[in-house]
Formats: sequence, C-alpha cells, structure tokens
Amino acid sequence: MSDFFAALLNPDFPFVRNALFAGLLSSVLFGTIGSVVTVRRIASLAGAVSHAVLGGIGIALYVSAAGILPGFPPIAGALVFAFLAALAIGAVSLKAKQREDTVINAIWALGMSLGVLFMAKTPGYTDPSVYLFGNILLISGRDLLFLAILDIVVLFLTWRFYPQIEASSFDGEFARVRGVPVDAVFLALLVVCAAAIVLLQTFVGIVMVIAMLTLPAGTSSAFAKSLGGMMLLSSVFSALFSICGLAAGWAFDLPVGAVTVIIAGIVFLGTSAVKALAGKK
Repeated sequence: MSDFFAALLNPDFPFVRNALFAGLLSSVLFGTIGSVVTVRRIASLAGAVSHAVLGGIGIALYVSAAGILPGFPPIAGALVFAFLAALAIGAVSLKAKQREDTVINAIWALGMSLGVLFMAKTPGYTDPSVYLFGNILLISGRDLLFLAILDIVVLFLTWRFYPQIEASSFDGEFARVRGVPVDAVFLALLVVCAAAIVLLQTFVGIVMVIAMLTLPAGTSSAFAKSLGGMMLLSSVFSALFSICGLAAGWAFDLPVGAVTVIIAGIVFLGTSAVKALAGKK
C-alpha cells in the first residue's frame, strides 16, 4: 500500500491522482443515482442501457476510422445510443408493461452485438475489453471535468426535485394522485442514468458499471432510514470502495475496476448476511 501512496504524491504519476479524483467524483453519481435505481428496482433497465452503449461506441469508432465522420468521438456515439435505449425502454415500461422484459433483453443483446460487429470491421485493432471493463488509470483531465459537471447537475436536480423523486420511488400511485408527474420523473431518471453510464464506463467499464450502481446502494440500505440518507451513505461507501480498489489494484497489479467491484460485492454480501442473522435472532 505504501507504493500506492508514494505514487499518489509523485509528480511524475499524474494519472494516479486523476484516477483517485475520478473515483471520488464517480462515487457521487453511483451513490445518488444508484440509490434511486435500487429503491425503484430498475437495475435491469439500467443494465440494458449500459450494455447498449457498446453499440454506439462501435459505430462511432467505425465511422471515424473509415473516414465517414473523421474524428467522431466514441463518447458521442455512446451518448446517442444510451439516450435512445433509455427512451425506448422507458416508453415500453410505461405503455406496455407486459413486453418490458422482452424489449430490455432485445436492446441489451442488440447493442452489444452491434458494438462487437462494428469494432470487428473497424480498420486497425480495437480492443473491446477497454470499453467492457474500463481502466481508471486512463482517466484524463477532460473526463474529470465532465464528471464534475454531471455531479453538479445530478446534485442540483436531486435537491430541486427531491420530494417528487422520493414520492414516486416509494409509492408511485399515491404520488400520481397527489399530482406528481411520475412518468416524467421516471423518464428523466432514465435519461440522467444514461448520461452517467456513458461517463462511468471509463471507470469500471460497461459490464461492471451496473454493479457499482447497485452494490453501494444495497449496502447502505441496511443502515439508512430515508432516501436522502441512503444517497449520502451510498456515496461514502462508493468512495471507500473506489479508494480501496485503486490502492489494491496498484499494489497487486490487478484491474482496478474488477477489484473495486469485488470489494463492493464482498462488503454487500457480508452486510446482507449479518443483517439476515441478526433478523433471525
């Protein structure tokens, strides 16, 4: 561990400090959005959006490398696919609940398949694992700026519309009777979640982003008494998991994203087991 802290203070390793800042900034999104995703039990929807993002990345890489749209950034293609997937899933969830699972699975599979297909046809070599599993040590200053801006936007929206978010999350029918635009809140949540997923996939990757949206929130649910408390505690857990994962990954030369998720999973399962045993007693 001492090697990690030495690298953190070493001016020759700015990418280590960028990774630390990225983990802390990401924890705000994981904690805030992840708590709502967990309470509303829409992790499968967020998972479909996160995997559909690969389709946009693959198409963006292809059109850029093939000269169709030179310089077209992968993040732009990811955002387009994420928003389209979020709106499609949201529309089906609201209008045709019985077909929700089918549409979620279709978008999930189609997005990933398109991504792999276009990456395979992209001139040169493209490694899908970079996008699937992420690498926090490649975080740039521009990524940190985008994360900070999204943090501010999410925190402002959460503060401004907290009563509506809380009411629609715990009792949608009662909230609708009280005049809360439940459907609009749901669609806005999916769109914000889609934007967060696109940025967060650079941290833990597409495959693992859904785990970090649910595991810290799941752990905090054992202690929190309100949605706001759950958001705060989940952000703290997420920050701790990120720091521990970064330090362990650096010390043992392991993928940081995978280590972070493993730590989060162990803590979540351990907390759940202790809670279950305490409940029996």
